[in-house]
This record gives sequence, C-alpha cells and structure tokens, in this order.
Amino acid sequence: MSYDVVIIGGGPSGLMAAIAAAENGAKTILFEKGRKLGTKLAISGGGRCNVTNRLPEDEVIKHIPGNGKFLYSPFSVFNNYDIIDFFEGMGVGLKEEDHGRMFPVTNSAKTVVNALIDKLAELGVEVRMKTPVKAVHYDDTEHTVMLEDGSKVNTASLVIAVGGKAVPHTGSTGDGYAWAKKAGHTVTELYPTEVALTSGETFIQNKSLQGLSLRDVALSVLNKKGKPMITHQMDMIFTHFGISGPAVLRCSQFVVKELIKGREEVSMLLDVLPYKHEEQLVQSILKTMEENPKKSIKNTLKGIIPERFLDFMLTSHKINAEQKAATVATETIRTVIHHLKHFRFTVNGSLPLKKAFVTGGGISIKEIAPKTMQSKQMHGLYFCGEILDIHGYTGGYNITSALVTGRIAGMNAANEAMQKTGI
Repeated sequence: MSYDVVIIGGGPSGLMAAIAAAENGAKTILFEKGRKLGTKLAISGGGRCNVTNRLPEDEVIKHIPGNGKFLYSPFSVFNNYDIIDFFEGMGVGLKEEDHGRMFPVTNSAKTVVNALIDKLAELGVEVRMKTPVKAVHYDDTEHTVMLEDGSKVNTASLVIAVGGKAVPHTGSTGDGYAWAKKAGHTVTELYPTEVALTSGETFIQNKSLQGLSLRDVALSVLNKKGKPMITHQMDMIFTHFGISGPAVLRCSQFVVKELIKGREEVSMLLDVLPYKHEEQLVQSILKTMEENPKKSIKNTLKGIIPERFLDFMLTSHKINAEQKAATVATETIRTVIHHLKHFRFTVNGSLPLKKAFVTGGGISIKEIAPKTMQSKQMHGLYFCGEILDIHGYTGGYNITSALVTGRIAGMNAANEAMQKTGI
C-alpha cells in the first residue's frame, strides 16, 4: 500500500500535519497507536484546551525558552494568529483569558478535538487507530513504515509527530527518537520541564508547610554566585516532596539544567510580597505596633501573609506569637520582613520526566530546516511537535509550537511528495 504522506502520531502536531498535507493535495494516512486522537489536547488547560496564546509573536517566542527562536521562520508562514483564524474558520469560537491564553468558548477541549477530527474526515485523510508502528525503513526514493501487525506502508514523505516522553499515558513514550537516530539525527539529552521540584529542606521534610498555597509571589532561580537567573511572579504551593504550582513549573527547567551541569542543589529566592517595598512595609508595621502596643505580634502581622506562613516565620525567628507588640524589637521586625522578601531555600531535584508536563531536549534543531521542518539528514522526512528540542512554558505555548510546526511539516511533506510523483 502506498501513500503520498504518512503521519505517525495523532497529537496536536500530527493532526495539524495531516490536515495541511491533505489540503495540499496529498493522499494522506495517519497512524495513532492509542484509542483516541488528540489525547494531549483533551487534557490541556485543565480539560478546556488552551489552543494558543494571543500575545505578540516576540512575546510568544520569549515564553518558549527552549530554542523558541527557531520558530521565527515557521511563524513567518503560520503563527499564533493564524491558529486562531484556523479554528474560528472551522466554527470553533475562541475567547481570550489572562495573559493572552485562548480557550474555546464552550470551555471544552472536545470542541477543539472534534473540529480537527471532522476536518480530517472532510479532507479524506485515512486514520488508523490502535495501530502501533514497529519500525521505519528509509530508502533512496521512498520510505517504508512497518506496522506491528506485520503489514507495510510505503510513502514518499514521512512526518514523525509522536511527541516526547512527558505525560506518557497520552501515548508519548519516546518511540520516535530511535527512528530519528536511524535517519542520522542527534537526540539531545532528555529532561523534565514544567515539572514540580523536590527539596531536602527541614520544613519540607517535616511537612510544616505542606499544602500551603501562596498567591502572586516572585520566585527566582539563583546561579552559583547567588544572582537571579530567572524570576516568575505567579502562584506556588508547598508539597510533601518540595514545591509546585505555576511559578515553580516555569522556573523548573532552569533548575533542572543547573542540576544537569553538576550542581547538587540549586538555591531559590522567594519574595512573598513582591508588590510591597521592604522599608515601607517595615514602617507600616512599626506604626501599627506603636498604635496597638498591647496587641499580640501575630495579630499585628495577620493578614499580611497567609497565617500558616506567618506562624512558620515567627517560629523560625523564635518569636512567641502571643508576645505583645510593644515588647518586640524593631530589629526583629526588620529581620522578619527581610525574610518575607528574601526567603532563600534550596531544591535538589525534580519529579521524573513521566511526571512532567513537557519534555526538554529532543531532536536537534540544527538538523531541521526551519522553513519546512524537513530533516537535513534524510529526504522525505519531517518532524514536528514535542519530539523536537523545543519547549515552552504552559499557557498555550507548547501547543502553539506543535500546531505551527505540524502545519509547516504537513504542507512541505505534501509538496515534496507531489514533486516526486510528478503531480
């Protein structure tokens, strides 16, 4: 059996690649080893599917710190605004939420997935579910995809869109790396990103802060010299193993990369009150203490930060919570406030790759032509999505990368196939 374009993988990049290939006139087939298409899309954005982000192009690329600049070229052909037009053109209404995140107005990922599946059917793309690929054989003129049931499919152009190794229950189990290596590609070291971090700090080990959420804090990763490498201002949570939440996920890849370089632990700096200037805060509290000398120090400071964190800070500084405000030294208040603004602690690892939201590392982008997503090592071979060494923050950025690279790969795979067959 022969096709112009074979797509392996039914995630966001694979679905978009199949649609683009068929729209460009290619006889297209998509193989998906799982029972459903678009599994990762279905769980993204808490099941609401954060399809893309409406921020300006430069901002979107800034939010893809893992080789995002590679996307400038693909974006010149198909970008985040084109993604919005693409879905709205299929009748999927989108709405903008905080930080430019775009969701379907239905608040259901099924709307997005079903629109893509309907488009495949409309374009006549053949889809084979529960069809694992066993091996790929490359040849001078065409390639052969070997299926686990023993059958073979020949193709002029092959698009590998099988994802990375994060969230393996969606089918991303790293199958494509071996096929890439067979074609002569380099696969850079894989590591977890957008992942919770572990810590050996006493307050983590004794679970004194477990379950405590902090809103809109500034969290920084410090380099060896103690200077901030990156800071993110978002929410975070203390867990039984370390820290998690949006600010932590965004900082995580910088921590993991430092640990890969050989650091045993990485220091982090937490500012619990980023909107407040330290000295103004001190003066405000001292004034309250002066006006309410008989009030306990805990009640004086209550409301500034969550009570559990306040209890922790008072205990850490050996301050009796019931101590009268008038008896607490000014220097003690300065020290407590300084630590609220500069709470330093260490992390020593992360949860494993299978627990991460996104895979770091992958097929080296130096070996991929950015304008076409074609392999520089092998004719008729294209890659898209998370299998590439491109990764961003959560917030629609990884799906944007997947949809854009999928679109470019599918278009160009079809064009190459058409040229080969003389159509």
